[in-house]
Amino acid sequence: MRKILAITGIRSDYDLLSSLYQELADAQEVDLRLLVGGAHLSNSYGNTIDMVLGDGVPILARIESLIDGDSVSSRLKTASIFLQSAIDIVASWSPDLIIYAGDREETWIGGLLGTYLEIPSAHFYAGDHTRTGHIDNPIRHAVSKMSTVQFVATEEHRNRLIAMGEPEHRVFVTGNLSLDNFVGLPEQSYDELRERLGLPCAPREYAIVLFHPDPSERNLAPQYMHNILKELSDAGIGAYIGYPNTDPANQQIIRVIEDYRSKFGLFVYRNLERQDFITIYRNARFLIGNSSSGIIEAASIPLPVINVGLRQRGRAAGSNVIFCDGDSEAIRDAIGKVLDPEWWEDMCPSNNLYGDGFATQRARQFIDSLDFESLRLKTEDPLDRF
Repeated sequence: MRKILAITGIRSDYDLLSSLYQELADAQEVDLRLLVGGAHLSNSYGNTIDMVLGDGVPILARIESLIDGDSVSSRLKTASIFLQSAIDIVASWSPDLIIYAGDREETWIGGLLGTYLEIPSAHFYAGDHTRTGHIDNPIRHAVSKMSTVQFVATEEHRNRLIAMGEPEHRVFVTGNLSLDNFVGLPEQSYDELRERLGLPCAPREYAIVLFHPDPSERNLAPQYMHNILKELSDAGIGAYIGYPNTDPANQQIIRVIEDYRSKFGLFVYRNLERQDFITIYRNARFLIGNSSSGIIEAASIPLPVINVGLRQRGRAAGSNVIFCDGDSEAIRDAIGKVLDPEWWEDMCPSNNLYGDGFATQRARQFIDSLDFESLRLKTEDPLDRF
């Protein structure tokens, strides 16, 4: 039986591959286990390990690693605890393949474990790039260099990796697996969900707010969140607000959210069941903030998106996305635009740049067919291309 280890430290990276995890967990010929740590085990971030358990994905080990701080050093300390605690666990289990997704610290932990323990590895969502100073870019690209193969969402991402010196036979286009959840999950009644969760707004009367701190705008992030919530309130639009991720300045954003919590039309959550979240997504008026969800997943609904500030700038985005600055006037103008039926008629995307909802099948085919052990040693010299 083939042993596959996946590494996850937060809800966002888990959801990127959750459909693949569930499929591999059900496969008779695969023994999939998860190494779970970070925010998954934190009350502050909703105990999202419950989602993993609910999906029925086996867990190899739980690692208590999160330092729930709000500084640039706390994130690195968290990662160091995760890595140090994982080494003996992974070496002892000795998987045939390690997989990880995205650009957070869990990816470089996976890359280091694979490289030093001589285990083949696969990096999902490689090759993406933003035009900001966010740490995600160097982390993502460095991890790709450590990884045996890279699975990418688009041809653009594949071309970027090849331009960075990765051989073509190591880079595979799957599409974005997180879209499969949006396409594959059945419809759920919003009215029933509204009664169960106590949601304050009728369908199409609220915006989803997903705003995370960006290092280049860390000092501005609380003001941006305040501006977003104030402009939504002034426009008479409800706000369904997800807590930010664990990046530095998250506590300042949370304080702004809590200051607004008592306002009419506000619903705040740390974590939601996947189907509940997608039902809220499907019935929203638009999404506002700076989450990658707006860039990648919203076009599959389709849903208008206002991306506030620098985070996500430079990524390929559909016509449904407006980029704006974080001041009140810019946010107000963007809200006016997405509420205009004529604008939406012109900008409503006919497809999603990031995939068709069947990426899990492609990824599974690659995992089943590739000889990872023969690819493990990366002996190719990039200069041989010239």
